[in-house]
Amino acid sequence: MGNRAYVGPADRQPVVISSKTVASALLPCTFVTEGASAFTQATAFGPNLRLLINRDFYSVGQFDSVDPLKTAYVSGDTVSAAVLEPGQQYMVAAAAATYTFGQELTVAASGRAAGASSTNVVVAFAREAGAKSAGDLMLVEIAMPYVK
Repeated sequence: MGNRAYVGPADRQPVVISSKTVASALLPCTFVTEGASAFTQATAFGPNLRLLINRDFYSVGQFDSVDPLKTAYVSGDTVSAAVLEPGQQYMVAAAAATYTFGQELTVAASGRAAGASSTNVVVAFAREAGAKSAGDLMLVEIAMPYVK
């Protein structure tokens, strides 16, 4: 997986919007809302939900604290954001918690994935289990959104 936000499936590529900027400093692998000219941080499910991903030309080849997936975009940067499709797998920043394989996830504070509770909109499923600190990356599979 390395330093790539999009994991698969390998037989196709995600639809990516790469002609808009970010309205503030935002981390890759967080959920955003697409506006007419910019992306803003999402804190809940809503229309035009996207996922900020890495820029290929910023890749350094290893995953460490200075990797592009851990480095915030600067306000005004032109970014790449994926249009979410069911079945695709991404690395997504998680809220601090312990997750189970297959757990239903929703969009939470700072655009991070968190465990969905009753009445939340489920946007993804955890594809790995374990304890995560705030901002740790977790492999998820995008779901067809539904209310839990």
